[in-house]
Amino acid sequence: MSITRRTLLTTAAGAAVAASASTSTTAAATTDAADQASVTRTLRQAADHAVAKLRAVAPGVTAFPVGTKFEKWTYSQNGDWVGGFWPGQLWLAWLHTGEEQFKTLALASAEKLAPRQNDTGTHDLGFLFSPSWVTAWRLTGDDKWRAGAVQAASSLIKRYNPAGRFIRAWGSLTDPNNAGRVIMDTMMNLDLLAFASEQTQDPRYLDIAIAHAKTTQRNFPRPDGSTPHVFDFDPVTGAPIGPNTVQGYSPASCWSRGQAWGVYGFTTIHRRTGDAEFLTTARRLADFALSRLTPDHVPVWDYLAPQAPNDVKDASAGVIMACGLLDLAELTHHPRYRESALRILTAVSRTCLTTKSTRAEASVARCTRNRPNEDGVEVSLPYADYYLLEGILRVLDRDKVDRAIDL
Repeated sequence: MSITRRTLLTTAAGAAVAASASTSTTAAATTDAADQASVTRTLRQAADHAVAKLRAVAPGVTAFPVGTKFEKWTYSQNGDWVGGFWPGQLWLAWLHTGEEQFKTLALASAEKLAPRQNDTGTHDLGFLFSPSWVTAWRLTGDDKWRAGAVQAASSLIKRYNPAGRFIRAWGSLTDPNNAGRVIMDTMMNLDLLAFASEQTQDPRYLDIAIAHAKTTQRNFPRPDGSTPHVFDFDPVTGAPIGPNTVQGYSPASCWSRGQAWGVYGFTTIHRRTGDAEFLTTARRLADFALSRLTPDHVPVWDYLAPQAPNDVKDASAGVIMACGLLDLAELTHHPRYRESALRILTAVSRTCLTTKSTRAEASVARCTRNRPNEDGVEVSLPYADYYLLEGILRVLDRDKVDRAIDL
C-alpha cells in the first residue's frame, strides 16, 4: 500500500472516530440536559405541592404541628422542640411565592415562641429560634426578633458543662438525671450561638459552640464514620463514659437522622469558623451515610439496625442530609455531594410525598420519629416538610434561601 493510500485511510478512520466521539458527546450532553430538566421539574412540582399544603392548612393552625396521626397534624401549644419549623416553613413559602399571607402567618407563629427564649431546660433552642426568630430578623429587620434570638442563645449556654466541654441535652439544670448526656442533634443548635456572637461581638457564645463541637468530634465518630445517637459523660469530672442511644437501635448502631444532623451541623460550624477539621468530620459522616443508601435513595431509620436496609424508612433523615450535602459540595468542590443531594431530594419528591392524598395535611410521608418506642413510624413530621422545602429552594433559588438562613 502506498504512503498516500495509507494516509488517506488513516485520515478517514480518524475522522470517523472523531465524528463518532462528537456524536457520543452530543448525545451525552443531551441526556444530561434532559435529566437535569427532569430533576428541576420534579423539585419544582414538590415545592409547589408543599406550598399548596401550607396554603390550605396554615390559616387554620393556631399551635405548633409535631407529627401526624392518620394524616392530620397533632399539636403542641408551646412548640415542644419542633416549634421553629412551622414558622420556618411559612417563611420559605413566602420567599418562594411572594404571597403576603405566608409572611403574616410566619410572624404570628413565631410570636407564640416568645416565652421559650428564657427556657433553660432544653438544648433545642436553636431548632426553636433559628428558623423562626433569626429568619424573621433577617427578612424584616425588626430588632425584637434579633434580641429574642440572642436571649435564647443566652439561655442555651447556661447548659454548658465546662468540665466536660459539652452542652447538656436533656433535663432541667437542677435535675441530676441525664446531666452528662450529649446527643448528636445538638450540633444543629450551635448556629444560634454563632449568630449571638456575631450580633453581640461577645465571643463567649461561639467559644462554647466550638468547644461542644470539638467534644462531639472527638467522641462520636467511629473509624468507619458512623455515629451513635448519644454519648455519656461524667457530669462532675467531664470524663467520657461511652456511647448510648435513645432513638437509635443500640449504642453500636447508627440512627440515620442523627447522622444527618451531624453532617449538616459539622458543615455549618465549619462555615462559621473556617475550622478545617469540622469539614473533614462532616465528610466522614456523609461518606458513611451515602455508602449505606439503597438504590431508592431514601434512608432507612437506622443504618446499622439488624434488618437494615430492609426496614422502615425515614425520609426526614434524607432531606436533612441533602441540605448538608449541598453545603459540602460548595465547600469541598466535590460535585458528587451535590449529585447525591439531588438524588435524595428527587427520590423523596417522587416516592415520599402526600400527592395522592386529599386528606393529608403535611407534605412528606414515610418519616420515623422514634422507632424503639414505636412512636411515629411512617408518619409526617414538621422538620421533614421544612428541610424538603429548604433543600429544594437551595437548588432552585439559592439566593432566596440565603436571605433566610445566611448560607
